[in-house]
Parts: sequence; C-alpha cells; structure tokens
Amino acid sequence: MQRKHVIVTGGSRGLGLTMVEGLLADGYRVSTCSRSSTDHVKRLLDSEYGDRVFWQSCSIGDEGEAEAFVKAAVAAAGDDGLYGLVNNAGVAQAGILASFPNVESDRILRINLLGAIEMARSAAQVILKQNTGGRIVNISSIIGSRGYNGMAAYSASKAGMDGMSRALARELGRRQITVNSLAPGYVETEMSSTLSPGQLAQIANRTPLGRLATEVDILDVLRFLLSDASRMVTGQVILVDGGISC
Repeated sequence: MQRKHVIVTGGSRGLGLTMVEGLLADGYRVSTCSRSSTDHVKRLLDSEYGDRVFWQSCSIGDEGEAEAFVKAAVAAAGDDGLYGLVNNAGVAQAGILASFPNVESDRILRINLLGAIEMARSAAQVILKQNTGGRIVNISSIIGSRGYNGMAAYSASKAGMDGMSRALARELGRRQITVNSLAPGYVETEMSSTLSPGQLAQIANRTPLGRLATEVDILDVLRFLLSDASRMVTGQVILVDGGISC
C-alpha cells in the first residue's frame, strides 16, 4: 500500500520528535534528520514503526547536506515518493542586537531561513516531478510577526520564513502544492523550560486561554495542514498561541 511520505527536519527531540511520532501513529512514512542521533531516534528505528522511519545526519543550512538528505529519504521511500515537507529545524539565541555577535546572527539566519529555503527547494523539485500535489509546512513562530525584545535575528529569520511561505504558495499553487506557516506561541518544550515559574505564570496570565501551548496542540494543527481537509488553505500564517497575539 502506498503511504504518504513526509520529511520532518529536526526530528530528534522536542517538538520535532512529537511531530514525527504523531505522524507515524497516523500511518505516514516519515523521514527525519538532525545533526546527530539520539536515544529517541534509536528507539524509533527499533520500534514497530521502524519500517516507516528513515533518519540521516544532516546539518540544516549546509546546502549539499540538505540535497543529499532529501535524495536519500526519497530513495528509501521507494514507490511512496514524497508528499510533504515540514521545515522544523531551527535555533534560537537571545541578546540585545547592539551587542549581539554578527556570527550568531549569521548562524541563526543560515539555519532557520536559508536552511528552510534549501530544504523547500529540494523537496519541491521532487514533488513537482511527481505531479501529484503535496504539502509544505514551515514551522515559524509568533515572534516572526510580533517581535520580542532581544530576539531581532530570530524574529527576522521567522518573518522571512513567513514571506517564503506566501511566495511559494503562489509559485506552487497551480500544481496543487500548498505552502503554509504554522506559528506557535510559547510552547511547553525544552526551550521554555529555561524560563522561571514566575515568567511562565506571567505568560499564561497574558494568554486568553490561560496556558501555554503543548507540543500536541501544534501537532494537531500540523495534521490538519497535511490532510485533505486543508486543500484550499495556502499562503497562510496560522498562529497557535492561545490568543496571546489578539
């Protein structure tokens, strides 16, 4: 039976891992990458889903490695080809721009934005040749549209990702390939665990729904964007933030 094959970058931990596990449970074939393997990756490869999981080391932001990973993932999928791409891999670092090292800004933009563009390019080439339609979902952030103190480079990278989604949606729409940004607000992940209980409580109090999002909240919206139910949704930035941006 032919399965829908989806690539999820940065799937070795955190939100990426949750998305990989959720899509596998839904019956997708999933290929993922990270800079190095983890116990989570090894567990997935040895699990009941092992015949539907492909992992390869890949440094997002390195064009050659991105192309090699997509090529290897498609080869491993065989007749399943490629249905979708989830651009999830990213890095974040806070700092006031006046004293923020340029090398760190370059790293953030290289991985978060240029890396996503390179992955989208490689995946689009495959999906276009198949002529069967598909999905590209860019995991952006509320910070890309709202901006936050000390997050200039990160905000720029995510705003650029949203712009890429809108432009690609126009380029690929006639071939029935939808492109959207999924922009979480504050999520209960390893990254938010660095905030103090007081800071987390303050964020929850400012959020109309009264809590931070969970990784499953983000996964559920991803499921929609990959499904046939979203066939008329493209070029959108979908905020999943509990209403904090209202």
